[in-house]
Amino acid sequence: MNRPVRSPIVAARRRSLLRLGAMAAALAGASGRAHAAFEVTRWPARRAAPPLKLEDLAGMTWSLPALRGRVVLLNFWASWCEPCRAEMPALQTLAEFHGAERLVVLAINFKEPAERAERFVRRTGFTQPVLLDPNGDVARAWEVRVFPTSILVGVDGMPRHRVRGELDWTGPEAERLIHPLLKSG
Repeated sequence: MNRPVRSPIVAARRRSLLRLGAMAAALAGASGRAHAAFEVTRWPARRAAPPLKLEDLAGMTWSLPALRGRVVLLNFWASWCEPCRAEMPALQTLAEFHGAERLVVLAINFKEPAERAERFVRRTGFTQPVLLDPNGDVARAWEVRVFPTSILVGVDGMPRHRVRGELDWTGPEAERLIHPLLKSG
């Protein structure tokens, strides 16, 4: 029987989905009930933030040093990723609740054409900045291997936490991560 040939993109998507599924199964097995599939890890102490200099859909360049003094949530996503799409409304609500002067949510689109990201934004009404990572260089530098992945950066420009998988950014788990960062600002 001949097996269909899969592109590297399809294979990478499949690996990401399998990792998320494995995380969900492990979480469900540990507690006896299903949870959203996410994992929070602390950013290694004294490890500087990788470079971040990307353009958004309007052509504006964004960088971490320019955002110092505010908490930054970097969300690596792609339109083909169902958990990414499901997470976007909560990210929007979080950003609106705290305000851009305190918390900036940057949605970093992974290796998709600008037209596809723009179509997503129009269809969903997402209003936070959508940055383009057309070659995946920034995602690689930040060691993103699962989608969605979010990085929380403190007011001092230092990364604090990595969240792999879908998190309800309006829930108590997110509040426990974000509140201390906002207080330190």
